[in-house]
Amino acid sequence: MASANPYQAYRTNAVTTASPGELTLMLYNGCLKFINLAKIAIESKDIEVKNTNIQKAQNIITELMVTLNMDMDISKNMIALYDYANRRLIEANIHNDVKILQEVEELITEFRDTWKQAIQMNRQLQHAVGGSGV
Repeated sequence: MASANPYQAYRTNAVTTASPGELTLMLYNGCLKFINLAKIAIESKDIEVKNTNIQKAQNIITELMVTLNMDMDISKNMIALYDYANRRLIEANIHNDVKILQEVEELITEFRDTWKQAIQMNRQLQHAVGGSGV
């Protein structure tokens, strides 16, 4: 049965066929999208939309926390940073503070950009190994 909404079908397919690394990248991008929507809502004084989007960003950060491999030392640092971002989102929600949202946005952008670089480096490494006949 064909989907009535081709865009939704594309998005569903993109998620179901993505690697774990690509899914994490999608989570970061989603979090940034919701933070931006919350900033716009604060500026237009739409408290309900602000609250909804901040909660969506918090849900993504919670998902990122849950999926950390706590056997790795870096995960202990990441969970602390995610927890910090989550607490700051709560403060931004309570105080309708765009500056706090910008702070969290910068932090998540750094995570996303670093993650994107790691994915690209991993792909290059896989292609180099695969291309050498190993």
